[in-house]
Amino acid sequence: MSGNSNTDILLAGAVAAFTVDLLVYPLDTLKTRFQSTNYARFYTNAATGKPNPALFRGLYQGVGSVIIATLPSSGAFFTTYERTKAALIHINPSTARRPNGLIPTPFIHATASAFAELVSCAILTPAEVIKQNAQMVKSSKGSTNATIQTLAKFKSNPSALWRGYTALAGRNLPFTALQFPMFERLKETIKAYRDRRGLTQGTIFESGLITAFSAGSAGSVAAVITTPIDVVKTRIMLSAVEDGTKEAASAAQKTATTGSEGLVDAFGKSVESSKATIKDAGRSLNPLIPPEQNRKKSAWKIGKEIIREQGFKGIWRGGALRAVWTMLGSGLYLGVYESGRIYLANRRGDNVKEEDLF
Repeated sequence: MSGNSNTDILLAGAVAAFTVDLLVYPLDTLKTRFQSTNYARFYTNAATGKPNPALFRGLYQGVGSVIIATLPSSGAFFTTYERTKAALIHINPSTARRPNGLIPTPFIHATASAFAELVSCAILTPAEVIKQNAQMVKSSKGSTNATIQTLAKFKSNPSALWRGYTALAGRNLPFTALQFPMFERLKETIKAYRDRRGLTQGTIFESGLITAFSAGSAGSVAAVITTPIDVVKTRIMLSAVEDGTKEAASAAQKTATTGSEGLVDAFGKSVESSKATIKDAGRSLNPLIPPEQNRKKSAWKIGKEIIREQGFKGIWRGGALRAVWTMLGSGLYLGVYESGRIYLANRRGDNVKEEDLF
């Protein structure tokens, strides 16, 4: 990739992610609270139904975990995206009638972004679970840090931190598949228009501004379309604490019932308990809870419950707010990323070719 090294891509992605996290995080916190099942109970006045001051407290709760995880996840995303896109373009056969290749460019961008999201989500899921649960912690003076409180709830069952990976990927895959082709097309259109009018200046600021506007516009459209998936994802991640606690308590009860004598595995659990844990993976082991309540709710079932309780407007809850913060976030994210890549390459005396930028 002309002009840019892997280090450039990682640094630019990390700076972009850090910038966005700090600036738009409060809007993300509000969106999470709007979409939670406890919104009316925690954040509205029982008499009037209007938001109470608690809704706007602790808007940065959980931001630390996201910053720590976003840096490597964003670097992984951009590195995977750039390399996958370059590989697909390289193997894309061209003909006289289609010099740019038989596979349409938007499809290449969507495929590359999908691969990148799968890698990124694996790193980001625990931070997302911690973040969204920390955002729901009631803030008060002298209280323990919200992130620490949330982490303590997962101490007995850390694997619950990965609950929601499928939901996160299920939201991000269609989001990026929609956003990146629209973003690429809009950016090319704006640059072509400026070239025809003789307005192109070729500066880092101009490039970053065009990228920010294109990414923000495309991101807001994709955000609105994928809002129902985001609502379900939020509910799944907010339930991770409860599910993890139940699983840990059930496993402890099962172990106590089995007894401490007999063979144990490498982790100190009885062999029978370990077998039961493997056999019943994904559901509670508590025999006192009916089987239909033991199983975690599927995303489809959660979606149907939301519609039954709140109507179709329930699965679009927070859509407008999500569109606003995604417009700001995507614009800043990709604008800073592209500007950072150009800046880092220029510092070394290299040039980044236009075709190498997304």
